Amino acid sequence: MRMRPDELVDGGGGGGTGGGRCVGDRGLTAWSCERDRRGVASLPGLKANVGAGALSPDAVAGPRTLASPITMSGKHFKGPEVSCCVKYVLFGFNIVFWLLGAAFLGIGLWAWAEKGVLSNISSITDLGGFDPVWLFIVVGGVMFILGFAGCIGALRENTFLLKFFSVFLGLIFFLELTTGILAFVFKDWIKDQLNLFINKNVQAYRDDIDLQNLIDFAQEYWLCCGARGPIDWDLNIYFNCTDFNPSRERCGVPFSCCIKDPAEDVINTQCGYDVRLKMEIDQQDYIYTKGCVGQFEKWLQENLIVVAGIFIAIALLQIFGICLAQNLVTDIKAVKANW
Repeated sequence: MRMRPDELVDGGGGGGTGGGRCVGDRGLTAWSCERDRRGVASLPGLKANVGAGALSPDAVAGPRTLASPITMSGKHFKGPEVSCCVKYVLFGFNIVFWLLGAAFLGIGLWAWAEKGVLSNISSITDLGGFDPVWLFIVVGGVMFILGFAGCIGALRENTFLLKFFSVFLGLIFFLELTTGILAFVFKDWIKDQLNLFINKNVQAYRDDIDLQNLIDFAQEYWLCCGARGPIDWDLNIYFNCTDFNPSRERCGVPFSCCIKDPAEDVINTQCGYDVRLKMEIDQQDYIYTKGCVGQFEKWLQENLIVVAGIFIAIALLQIFGICLAQNLVTDIKAVKANW
């Protein structure tokens, strides 16, 4: 027969419930149940077969609600979790750098392929001056590696890649900061090194087309000629004024040193021929006579706020990336700790 819930009492071991007890009150909507020694509780509404002293299958299946994560307030328990906002902001932040790095790296490799460097790797060291392609290779490679580690690390929640990204980015930030401090403290030494660097590249002006374009751009942009002045072009075998120089460019300067005539639509690439045979005071009417080191220093002082703003923005982006990565690593570890 079926008993009402308020009639269920302790069976004393004879009812087949193993001493389990459920106490109810008709005036309450909640029931308190005690689990019996065999792990089965008597809940309201369970079908009990008193005659046989056994619980029905419904009674066995009934207690499954005890394992529910619902609390007394009806809300689900919420433990540590990975922030989707941090995860996908870091992912988006790095996929841009990853693609930019791949583009820079691709341009650098394409430039080397055009110059035959990839077919003859030993020619990398043959150039006496600076090869601008190195900028694309190094910067592109660093951006590609960092972007890959940050992007995949965030997407796959890989703590190793995220830590690598943070440490690598932090190391770059530290090197930039150290370089800036040293450049400010040892300004005169940096200036001398810049003079040597420019003169070395003046010597290799005709050896590499990319280097030639870089020097021409610098001289046209800063309205200068040579490191300290036009006399520096005596270091180049094509432009020096020695008597045994058979070059047509002897005692001349590249066209990028020439003062441009606004009325001319076509660049006169021979405007610098024989110009250094003239008196120095007369040279000022045809070419720029100021050195590029001095002009660069002047430009830097005039645009100090803009340059400082660019470096600060780069530094803040790096700090932002490090903080995001560390935050995501902390979230991942907190989730794993609760497994």
